[in-house]
Order: sequence, then structure tokens, then C-alpha cells
Amino acid sequence: MSSMLTSAIRNLPASSAWAARVFARSLSCSSQLQAAAVQPKSKKTLAKSGVKNIVVVEGVRIPFLQSGTSYADLMPHDLARAALQGLLNRTSVPRDVVDYIVYGTVIQEVKTSNVAREAALGAGFSDKTPAHTVTMACISSNQAMTTGVGMIAAGQCDVVVAGGVELMSDVPIRHSRKMRKTMLTLNRAKTLGQKLSLISKIRPDYFAPELPAVAEFSTSETMGHSADRLAAAFAVSRLEQDEYALRSHTLAKKAQDGGLLFDVVPFKVPGKDTVTKDNGIRPSSMEQMGKLKPAFVKPYGTVTAANSSFLTDGASAMLLMSEEKALAMGYKPKAYLRDFVYVSQDPKDQLLLGPTYATPKVLEKAGLTMADIDVFEFHEAFAGQILANLKAMDSDWFAQNYMGRKSKVG
Repeated sequence: MSSMLTSAIRNLPASSAWAARVFARSLSCSSQLQAAAVQPKSKKTLAKSGVKNIVVVEGVRIPFLQSGTSYADLMPHDLARAALQGLLNRTSVPRDVVDYIVYGTVIQEVKTSNVAREAALGAGFSDKTPAHTVTMACISSNQAMTTGVGMIAAGQCDVVVAGGVELMSDVPIRHSRKMRKTMLTLNRAKTLGQKLSLISKIRPDYFAPELPAVAEFSTSETMGHSADRLAAAFAVSRLEQDEYALRSHTLAKKAQDGGLLFDVVPFKVPGKDTVTKDNGIRPSSMEQMGKLKPAFVKPYGTVTAANSSFLTDGASAMLLMSEEKALAMGYKPKAYLRDFVYVSQDPKDQLLLGPTYATPKVLEKAGLTMADIDVFEFHEAFAGQILANLKAMDSDWFAQNYMGRKSKVG
């Protein structure tokens, strides 16, 4: 898991595709630039001596849809291409100014394993513009973004586009290993006799496919099982989870209806209508949510479809620049990207406790405390997971016994 610390202006989108971030106190970008021009760098600016200021110029995403809906017949690079084109249209940044493109994805499409490259070519970027794809489970787009930050900080680039894409409507399904091995051997067979001999060894069970699962390889557990166990460990009730999920959907719907999700760009789906908004924002009622059965640990689990995020199709794109380059091109930065931290947990018992460990680390690295922060955004998949992390951060016992801290995070 990661935490990203930014100093952001007030109109930065609260809902974004760039995920687990921690926002520092809101600060007018223009006033910050004026202050920087007349005052020496101070700790409050969070600027680092000898390191370029790195800014977000703009970020967009196509609408996020439930898998199996309007994007079902497309491929991941189609979605990423649409996000890139949306970013180009909104910023009017010349394609040849972009030094590098990085994308994150969790489940790679076999035909376009470097989806960043394919999407970039489809969006009209030069074939001379390098692009690569990263994967780091649910924070793959974070890794893409911080990779761009590192490239700019190191002086390798001035302009980087980073983003993320996922198409859960169509994930790779493989033949069984026995069938794959037979087919590869068959491809190398030289005579008809060799081919017939190999074919004669194929058995019915060879045709059983290997179905994909959003699961940890080392534990074979899905995140839903991990979330259920985590909620139980921290005594997060089903009622608490449903209340939190209902609040989340209600606020998201309010933001959507109020036109506050201005990072969303419309996407004309080939052969279909133009998609203009997320279709997974669906406020329900406590009564309706209470009727749902456990989705993972049955029959006593507390994680359900209503208090979990949906399987999603979507893509995002963010324009990152050195501050010097952005100002020279006439852009007003939306945010300053100051610091980031990645942490790694025991995949069995603490897989989903990343925010608890990452938050104090990134704050301490930046010389800040919890009191310095106005808004935290944790991007996680389950209401029970968020509530368990909040309880973990508020526990002296957990801090002392698991985190090596004298007192709780807060």
C-alpha cells in the first residue's frame, strides 16, 4: 500500500482515479508561487532542497463502469486511449512535449501486455515517445504516478503522463497447463506421426480452463476473504459497514448530481451511446442492504456486495510536470506532489492494513503530524477494511505490539 502527500488547491477533485493519497492543508497555488518568489523555502512548503517541484497540471478519467456493461466489448488499450485523448483535449498539451508515458494495470491483457505503449500510439503520440506498464496490485496506478514523479525529480524528464486502466469485463482465461504444454510441443513437432502421437495423449481434463481470480498467489485468498477476516479481527460489525457504504454512495451521488466530479470526461463507445457518468454509484437503504447475503465467508461473514466496491472497467490519465516547465507553458498547477511511501505487509494477516502503516511513515518523512492534515483520502475496496484501518490507527495496543510505536497513529 502507499500514501501520497500533496499540497493541493481547493478545487482538486476529491474523487480521483489516482488513489490512496493523503492531502496536506489546502493552499492557493497562485499565492504559494508568489510566496516562493519572495521568501526562502520553509518547512511549511514541504519543498525539498535540491529537488525539483513536481506538479499536477491536470487529471481526467473516463467514467468508471461496472464490468459487463457498456465497455464490455472493448479492450484495455481502448479505455486508456480514451483517457489519454481526454487529457489532451482538456489541456491542449502538444503530444511531442510529453517525454514519457507510464500506465498501471492489475490484470494484463495478453495481446497488449504493454498497454501504455498501445494506448499512446492509438492516441496519436509519436512512436518515438517511450511508454511502459507497471503492476502492483490495486496500487498499480499509484506506482505509475510515482514512477513519473521519480523521473522528473531525477531530471530524466520534464513532462510525464501517468495513468491506470482496468477492464474486468474481459480478463485472460488460460488453457490448463497440461494443454498449454501439449500445444507448445505440438507446434514444434516436425512429422505427422509426432503430431498424431501428441494429439492422442490429450484427455478431457486438459480442456478445463484456468479461471482467473483476484487473489493473492501466496495465500490463494481473494481480497474479500481478507477483508472479512480483517473486519472480524477489529470487531467491525455488518451494521457499521453498511452504514459506511451507504454514506459513501450517498455522498458520491450528491457529488455526481452537483457536477463536482469534473475529472470525468465523456467517452463515445464505438457502436454505442456516449458514456458520461459512473454507473456504480447507487445509494440504497439500510433495509435493502441488510437483505444481502455474505459474499465471501459464508454464512457468517459481514462483507457483502453492498459494502464492497464493484468490479470496474475504466481508465485515467494525469499530466505531471516540473513546476518550471508547467509555468513556462502557461499552466497553473492543481497540486504539488511532495512525498510518497510504499509499505508491504504479511499477505495473510495484514494484507489490507496498508493505510495504517503508510500514513505515519509518509507524515514523519515530511515532518508533519496528523494535526497538520485537513483531508485524508484512503482508496480501498471494502467498508470493513476502511473501518478496521481506522480502528487500528486509533489503537495504542496495535501500535505498540505490531507497529513498533510507543503510541497510536491517531
